[in-house]
Amino acid sequence: MGICLSNEIKAETIIYTGTGVGSRNVSGNGTETSNSNSKISSGSVPLTPRSEGEILQSSNLRSFTFSELRASTRNFRPDSVLGEGGFGSVFKGWVDEQTLLASKPGAGIVIAVKKLNQEGLQGHREWLAEINYLGQLRHPNLVRLIGYCLEDDHRLLVYEFMPKGSMENHLFRRGSYFEALSWSLRMKVAVGAARGLAFLHNAETSVIYRDFKTANILLDSNYNAKLSDFGLARDGPTGDKSHVSTRVMGTYGYAAPEYLSTGHLTAKSDVYSFGVVLLEILSGKKAIDKNRPTGEHNLVEWSRPYLTSKRRVFRVLDSRLEGQYSLTRALKVANVALQCLAMDPRSRPTMDEVVTAIEQLQESKDTVKNDTNKDQQLNRFSSQSSGELNKSCRSNSEETPRLANYPRPSSSLRSI
Repeated sequence: MGICLSNEIKAETIIYTGTGVGSRNVSGNGTETSNSNSKISSGSVPLTPRSEGEILQSSNLRSFTFSELRASTRNFRPDSVLGEGGFGSVFKGWVDEQTLLASKPGAGIVIAVKKLNQEGLQGHREWLAEINYLGQLRHPNLVRLIGYCLEDDHRLLVYEFMPKGSMENHLFRRGSYFEALSWSLRMKVAVGAARGLAFLHNAETSVIYRDFKTANILLDSNYNAKLSDFGLARDGPTGDKSHVSTRVMGTYGYAAPEYLSTGHLTAKSDVYSFGVVLLEILSGKKAIDKNRPTGEHNLVEWSRPYLTSKRRVFRVLDSRLEGQYSLTRALKVANVALQCLAMDPRSRPTMDEVVTAIEQLQESKDTVKNDTNKDQQLNRFSSQSSGELNKSCRSNSEETPRLANYPRPSSSLRSI
């Protein structure tokens, strides 16, 4: 759920499989249904459990009272709602910049207050996970968590306000407020989001985000991308372990196929999700959309045959971007997306490699005319995946065209 300026469109709803609590599924017409179960599978038990007290005491966050947040949001007035989702509603509020006490609308700094729906254990766990990670991690491409409220049955989170809303809205919502983003802004967002994921994967204890999607990419006033909503994040594998085994949780259309089939979670699961989002950024189309013609409902499956052909890649590219990019670079960005979407996770690049590749492909007036050296640097990136790409494309022969270093957190994070 994004912390955004206006009501956010619903993304493909989070799906919890197995014996999870408070499962939410999407029906055939896209409406949300509920399915609560009484058991929690053993796979959901954290590898390194921490008590609620330990998490709250170790975070660098302000503890707000409920009355303070009620005052800052004008008693959670309906016209203060910024967005809504499975967790609850997000409200716009104001606090004094120095004291963080409630202030009058228009005075002090703007905050976004996420209020938990009081309906189950799962929401509380996601609330605690958010504090566990964002309470200790700091990076320019992660949304800043300012504080929290834990009072009686009230569970709230307080974030910096992101005035440009979610990337999801800018890509898919039509209207005067949400104008189509330019090619350069889309590449800026893609690089920022990639840096955020790379930072998480390179943390002292690797963090797997697990719910990377356009709805969770928020934009500040300068369109800098920041990842939000860490309720499903998990510590990555440690020691000689190759993966973390969990219940399958995430959003339909973005989850990696091997994670869906086995529950084995790795950093490469996030890389796959990034590939889906990069396709959405290129195409302006949702990952899953049953309103599209038959055969085009699943963006990844439909677009895969076109992503390696200069003559056919334009079928995937957003028509609103016409004239804003060189076809050569657009094809290379599509190639990066395709590599991230490799069926074999071992064939996918790391997020560090993705950051480097997209940074090299950011188009500007100074570099459009002379990118030979950068193309040579990307040859290795392209050749590594050519076997995987050719193999996957041949399976659909009737459709196939012929032709950094990041700052690290000071302390180790633990799963809840």
